[in-house]
Amino acid sequence: MKTIDELLADGVAGKRVFVRADLNVPLKEGVITDDGRIRAVQPTIAKLAEAGARVVVASHLGRPKGTGTEPDFSLAPAAKRLGELLGAEVAFATDTVGSSAKETVAALADGQVAVIENLRFNAGETSKDEAERVAFARELAELADLYVGDGFGAVHRKHASVFDLPKLLPHAAGYLIATEVGVLKKLTAEVKRPYVVVLGGAKVSDKLAVIDELLGKADRILIGGGMAYTFLYAKGYEVGISLLQKDQVDTVKEYMARAEKNGVELVVPVDILASADFPDIKGGTPADFETVDADKIPADKEGLDIGPRTRELYASKIADAETVFWNGPVGVFEHPDYANGTRAIAQALVDSRAFTVVGGGDSAAAVRILGFDENAFGHISTGGGASLEYLEGKTLPGLAALEG
Repeated sequence: MKTIDELLADGVAGKRVFVRADLNVPLKEGVITDDGRIRAVQPTIAKLAEAGARVVVASHLGRPKGTGTEPDFSLAPAAKRLGELLGAEVAFATDTVGSSAKETVAALADGQVAVIENLRFNAGETSKDEAERVAFARELAELADLYVGDGFGAVHRKHASVFDLPKLLPHAAGYLIATEVGVLKKLTAEVKRPYVVVLGGAKVSDKLAVIDELLGKADRILIGGGMAYTFLYAKGYEVGISLLQKDQVDTVKEYMARAEKNGVELVVPVDILASADFPDIKGGTPADFETVDADKIPADKEGLDIGPRTRELYASKIADAETVFWNGPVGVFEHPDYANGTRAIAQALVDSRAFTVVGGGDSAAAVRILGFDENAFGHISTGGGASLEYLEGKTLPGLAALEG
């Protein structure tokens, strides 16, 4: 995989460099609530601009229908924030490959940066029809002379700007992707043990493939979040009205048996916070809950966070680790009364001597929202889904294209 440093060594001054970034940031009423992904790609963009490139930044945001502009999914706020981080004006094109994009890119001087509108406003970006994707990729290629892939959060997608476009232009990996791949190697081929994995999030079905792979690699797997209740049910416990995927129970039982056979500690909560009402996250009003043993969840209540004994148990399982990977909150952390479990996991990682990786998405947002110093972790990934698929042993289309 060619690196951006090799590209820079060849000279980029005066050349149009298309940077496929991941600016898929959360927005609330048009305001960015977590700019981590923009900050993560900023070093690549800044370096290219300093070297005199005419930088064309592209990304998706959310899941628009692909039928044209949708204001709620506009990249305009991300472009503005990128300009603030760069300390320079960033031009913004109001379309992807139309007249605005062409005119905006044509107007760039050496060292200037532009952002084009949300790639997913064009159906060709995500199309399953290869011809449609390639056609869109060719239109994007007309905007640039070189390609830099640095949108790690999208490399597991076979999309036009990620998979097809690099084949049409001389290409290299940006600093973020190089860092992410280096970190993932430490979680797969170069693991220091004990290796502890913490998995949370809502649905166990989202994590089955990675659990399947980790049962042969991890020393301990700690389960939390909504997915934990399928594990508890598989152990024969009643889980009240907690989130439950009954169609996955047999698979979970098989995984639990295999973990025991392989000598892998698969640890589930011993106590939880249960409530009859899902919390009003926006209002943040105090929640009405009780702490109960994991096998005594009342029939009319649901689990919304791990309890204090589980927090202590999980912290003890992390304490002597040499490598820790964490993906997924272990409770409804957006509400202060159900944030203590996720906070405890984050604190355990901070206190650990291990190489710690926070696996993107909600986990990355959680550590920032809960006030943790990002530098206290070994690495905070920008791509939860991409990280999981890499750990599953899958070939990621975006990385394969950059290696070609």
